[in-house]
Amino acid sequence: MSAVAKGGGFGGMLKLGFTLAVFAAAACVMLAFVYTGTERIIAMRQQADLEATLKELFPEADSFTDISGTIASPDLSVTFESEYEVRRDGVLIGAALRCSRASYNGQIKVLAGINAGGTVSGVKILEHSDTPGLGANAAAANYFVDRAAGLTFYGQFAGKSVSEPFEVKEDVIAVTASTITSRAVAAAVKAAGDAALAYLGGAQ
Repeated sequence: MSAVAKGGGFGGMLKLGFTLAVFAAAACVMLAFVYTGTERIIAMRQQADLEATLKELFPEADSFTDISGTIASPDLSVTFESEYEVRRDGVLIGAALRCSRASYNGQIKVLAGINAGGTVSGVKILEHSDTPGLGANAAAANYFVDRAAGLTFYGQFAGKSVSEPFEVKEDVIAVTASTITSRAVAAAVKAAGDAALAYLGGAQ
């Protein structure tokens, strides 16, 4: 009887192990489907956010074409993650560049729009990890470098000629007590401006 009982117990363990393995495999498959679906939703949301931001920088544009890898950064401290041609009625009116540059507490990512005429159409700070209440104010819509004029830190770049120096405390107003963050953004926009203007001059 003891031998039979042992055999039955071993068989039961095998059956339980097989059942658990089936459930584990099924769970993995389900998680894979959930991950794939979630990844797709996140990608779609990020794309929608990007398109909305591009439209914010170029409200008159009707098309944005991804030309990533086409424009090189003239500043070794600034990386271009993606670039876009901006057109209206088929006419090239500008370029938008997503830039990354080291800031106080990691990389700060900026989207800079440059008009074909050589001025900045606008700047949007997309990501940062700088200190709340200090460097983080660079991206804040309720932080003003000129309160009387209602001018935000990133808003001051709109309309600037790319030929300007983009030097903090000269032609760029710094975020209070956040010179490193301010310089990082200014350097990214300057690099984007110089590179975009050179590209736009040779593009059609």
